[in-house]
Amino acid sequence: MLSYENARHKVIEVVASRRAEPARETLAIYQALGRVLGEEIRADRDYPPFHRSTRDGFAVRAADLAKLPATLELIGEIKAGDTFGGEVGAGQCVRIMTGAGLPAGADSVVMIEHTKPAKTRVTFERLVERGQNVVPGGSEAKAGQVLLSPGVRLGYAELALAAQVGHHRVEVNARPRVAILSTGDEVVPVEKKPGPSQIRNSNSVSLAAQAALAGGEPVPLGNAPDSEPELRALIEQGLEADLLVLSGGVSIGKYDLVETVLRRLGAEFFFDAVAIRPGRPAVFSWCRGKPVFGLPGNPVSTMVTFELFVVPAIDLLSGTEPRPLALFRARLAAPLRQKAALTHFLPAQVTWREGEPLVQELPWQGSGDIVALAQANCFLVVPETRLEWGAGDWVDVLPRRDRL
Repeated sequence: MLSYENARHKVIEVVASRRAEPARETLAIYQALGRVLGEEIRADRDYPPFHRSTRDGFAVRAADLAKLPATLELIGEIKAGDTFGGEVGAGQCVRIMTGAGLPAGADSVVMIEHTKPAKTRVTFERLVERGQNVVPGGSEAKAGQVLLSPGVRLGYAELALAAQVGHHRVEVNARPRVAILSTGDEVVPVEKKPGPSQIRNSNSVSLAAQAALAGGEPVPLGNAPDSEPELRALIEQGLEADLLVLSGGVSIGKYDLVETVLRRLGAEFFFDAVAIRPGRPAVFSWCRGKPVFGLPGNPVSTMVTFELFVVPAIDLLSGTEPRPLALFRARLAAPLRQKAALTHFLPAQVTWREGEPLVQELPWQGSGDIVALAQANCFLVVPETRLEWGAGDWVDVLPRRDRL
């Protein structure tokens, strides 16, 4: 049985070696948040295109302030967006605003707080170095320089950069279509009232949300009953998407039919169990040119295994590198003890006290307890190598992607 790290590595290895080149589409820049870039973005000119002041103050020649106090003639004013037609000569200065271009002749800016302005003259009381409070033209980027490469996921900074160089539309990779299929006779649609021994199909909702958060396009297929012909038909429908995720039917019970049907469809299996709790009976296979994941049916198990194994596959199918698990360290708020030698992912709440993260496991009733997970903002990760921990110990924490 694989560790979760090795199972995750196997997913990345297989999908990276077999993925197809994603299709591309062009979107308005306001619609491209979170998408993966499909083209190069180059600088259309030098940035900044001029020597830019970083302070409100006075543009001067540094040599004029070699001896203090120094009084210079004020010959004008320049604000951001304006052009100053003259030139700063010896013994002169120009009032300048943040973001304005440095006038010819000047080489530095003195902050207004260090001066005593009068009507036509300004007294300076602090030395200035050449280039101080100025961003040189072309120091951020040169015309023609590649600023963003294909495969970059577009966040707000990347979108701002594309906009700055004139890209009001951007070419992006198509989002991978993620087919989502739950299984089991006990599952009914969300809008229906369940019987005494039935449950609503919450997994279809959580998996669609997780797929969208990861950058995929959810394709909900509903629920397959415990019938091989009906399950096969829905799996074949799911294989028309770029990736198929099933929940339930992957254990060893009489009516756990997912692996049986996948084998009859010619699937190649890479693992069917992972040394974690919750989520041990997780399946990863390749069928008819598509990655297929069989996740446990209990909701918390489903959510954990999707984050660990499906998210990197979606990244790769999107045309980008898989994002690492965003683990960070926090102090344990209370002692902790686990029985099984498995890596545990426990619903937890992390808070910050005096700048230090503190994590507390939440009371929960096992992998079916969505109520507890809805109160959690992270998972407390307990490795299989050590099952007893004391208050104050440093432990790993995996944020919930939608909460932290």
